[in-house]
Amino acid sequence: MIITLTTDMGLSDFYVASIKGNILKELPNANIVDISHVIRPFDISHASFVIKNCFQDFPKGTIHIIGINPEPDKINGHLIVENYGQFFIGADNGIFSLLFNKNPDGIWSINFDEDLESHSFPTKNIFVKAACHIARGGVPALIGNQIDSFNKKELFRAIVDNNSIKGTVNYIDTYGNVITNVTKELFNEIGKNKSFKIFLTRSGYSINKIHKAYGDVPEGERVALFSSSGFLEIAINKGVIGSGGGANQLFGLKINDTITIEFKQDDHSNS
Repeated sequence: MIITLTTDMGLSDFYVASIKGNILKELPNANIVDISHVIRPFDISHASFVIKNCFQDFPKGTIHIIGINPEPDKINGHLIVENYGQFFIGADNGIFSLLFNKNPDGIWSINFDEDLESHSFPTKNIFVKAACHIARGGVPALIGNQIDSFNKKELFRAIVDNNSIKGTVNYIDTYGNVITNVTKELFNEIGKNKSFKIFLTRSGYSINKIHKAYGDVPEGERVALFSSSGFLEIAINKGVIGSGGGANQLFGLKINDTITIEFKQDDHSNS
C-alpha cells in the first residue's frame, strides 16, 4: 500500500521521521512516498499546487496524508476525502477545495477520541492512524461520520480586461521557473491568435512568443510556455543558480506578483 506525505515540516527536524516511524510500526510493509516536506509553512495554496500536479500519477488506492496547518479548531476538523479512486487525509482548512476538478466521491469527518497529544501533533497521531486503518482495508465510515461538503477557499483568478489578461505568480519551482494562474484555455480564448506581449511587472522585460519547450530558445534566454500543469510559465532556459539565475531571480518576480498579457487589437497573426 502506498502512503504519501506532504508537509511543511522541513528536513532538518525529527518530525517527518517520527511520522514515518509510526506508519511503519503499524504497517511494516508500507510504501511511503515523500511528495514534499518543504511546503511554505501553513500555505495550503502551495501544498495544493504540488499535490494536484502529481496525485493522479499514483495508482488507485493510494492514501495521501496532508500535514499542512493540521491543527483543528471549532470550525475546521479533520477529514478523509475519497476522489479519483484515492484517499486524502488532512484538515478541513480549504485545501481539499483547491485539489480537485470534480466533486469528491465521499467525505468523512474523523471522529477519533482526541487527547492533548493528538492536538499537538495531529499529522502523526490522527492522520497516520486513519491512513493505516484504510490501508488495512478498513472503511472510512468506521472511523468517521459521512458529511456532504468541506470548507471552500478561492485562489486569485486571472482578470480579463478588454484585450488584456492580468495574472499573478502562483508558484516558483526549484529552477526558478515562474508559474502563473493564467491557463492555456483563457489565453487562447482571449488571444484568438492575436500578437501579444507578456509584461513582467517591475522588471521592464517582456515576451512576445509562446514556445513548446525550454530548449526552443538558446541557453540563458527567457521563454514563455504552458507547463504540464496547464498554466503559463515564465522561465530561463537552463537558468539556475550558478548559471545566470532563474526567471524569478532575473526578473525579480515573487509569489502574488502581477504579470500582464496585452493582445494587439484586430491582429490575427499567429503567436
